[in-house]
Amino acid sequence: SDAATLQDQHGYALVKFFFLLTFAAAIPAIVSGGIAERARFNPQLLASLLIVGLLYPFFEGLVWNGNLGMQSLIEHLFGAPFHDFAGSIVVHAVGGWIGLAAVLLLGPRQGRYRADGGMTGHPPSSIPFLSIGAWTLTVGWFGFNVMSAQTLEAVSGLVAVNSLMAMVGGILAALVAGKNDPGFLHNGPLAGLVAVCAGSDLMHPIGALVTGAVAGGLFVYAFTLTQNRWRIDDVLGVWPLHGLCGLWGGIAAGIFGLQALGGVGGVTFGSQLAGSLTGVVIAFGGEVVADDTFLGIVHDLNLLHSLGMRLVVVHGSRPQIEAILTQQDIENRYAFGLRITDPETMDCVLEASGQVRSRIEALLSLGIANSPMAGARIRVSSGNFLTAKPMGVVDGIDMQLTG
Repeated sequence: SDAATLQDQHGYALVKFFFLLTFAAAIPAIVSGGIAERARFNPQLLASLLIVGLLYPFFEGLVWNGNLGMQSLIEHLFGAPFHDFAGSIVVHAVGGWIGLAAVLLLGPRQGRYRADGGMTGHPPSSIPFLSIGAWTLTVGWFGFNVMSAQTLEAVSGLVAVNSLMAMVGGILAALVAGKNDPGFLHNGPLAGLVAVCAGSDLMHPIGALVTGAVAGGLFVYAFTLTQNRWRIDDVLGVWPLHGLCGLWGGIAAGIFGLQALGGVGGVTFGSQLAGSLTGVVIAFGGEVVADDTFLGIVHDLNLLHSLGMRLVVVHGSRPQIEAILTQQDIENRYAFGLRITDPETMDCVLEASGQVRSRIEALLSLGIANSPMAGARIRVSSGNFLTAKPMGVVDGIDMQLTG
C-alpha cells in the first residue's frame, strides 16, 4: 500500500498494527523471565524471532482474526465464540506456557538444586526495584486493557474499574496467602490483572474482584509448588503468573461474564474452556515440537559444538553410560551422540545436555564415590548456545573419575 492508503482513517490500520505488535513483544519478554540467569542474548533473539513471527501470530489469528474457522467451530459447538478481550490467553497464557517448555528444556540454574536434595535460595536482589517494576506494569496495564477496545467509541469505563478490582483482589489474596512476603505481594496485582484481561469488558466489578483474588492465591500456591516440590526453576514464576493465571482468566470470563452472575453475557463456559485449552496446547505443544525439531537437526548435522551448546561428554563403557540414562532421556533428545567407539571393548561416547547434563554435573559435585560411572572419562564443555557459562567448569579439561 502507498502512503495515501496507509493514512486512511488517520492511519488507524498502522496504529492497530503497532498496538498488536506490542502484544507480540510481550511474549518473549514473558519467556525471558522464566529462563533468566542461564540464557544468552543471541539465542534469545533467535527464539524471539520464531515465536513472534510464527507461533504467536498463528494463535492470535485464530482468536482475533477468525482464521481457519476456529471461532466458528467453537460457536457452533458451545453457543458462543471464544472471548479474550485483552489477552489473558492470547498473550499471557501463550507466553507462560511457552516459558514453561523453555524452562524444562534448559533445566535449573547451576547450584539451584543440590544433589543432597536441598535447594539454594535466590532472593530478589532489590525489593525497591521489584516494587518499581511491578507498579510500573500495573499502571501501564490500565492503558492496555482499556484501549484493547481499539477505538475511542468502544472505550468503556467498565474495563478500567474491573481492572482496578481485579488488581485489588490479587493484592489482598497474595498478601494473605504469601504471608506478607514482598515478592508475592508485588506479583499479586499482576496476577489479578493477567486474569481479568479476557473478561474485563464483560464482568461485574464484584466478579472481577473474585477473579483477581483467585489469581493472586493461585500464583502464590503454584509458585511455591513448582519451585520447592516439583523443582522447576522458573526464576520469576512466569508459568504460575502468566500461564496459570492467564488460563484461569480465560475460563473465568465464561463464569463471571454470564448474565446470571451479573455479567454482560455473550459467552458460555464451554466456549471459554475450549478456547483457553486450545491456546495452552498450541503454546506448549508448539514450543516442544519446535525444540525437538531444532535439537534433532542440530544433532543430525553434528552442530552441537559449533553452536557452542553446553555439554557433558562422557567416554566410558556401555554399562557406565547406560547407568545414567533413562528411556525418557533418549526420547526427549537430552542425550546426543550415544555411539560405540570401539566394537571390541564396547566403549562408548555420550554427549549430553539438559537434564542428563545436570545429573552428571551433580555426580561430579559429589565426587561420584562408588558410582557406576567411576573410571569413566568426563569432559565438560563450557561453550554455550542455550545456557550461560557454568561456574567452576573449565573448557577442555578431562577429569578421570575414580571412586
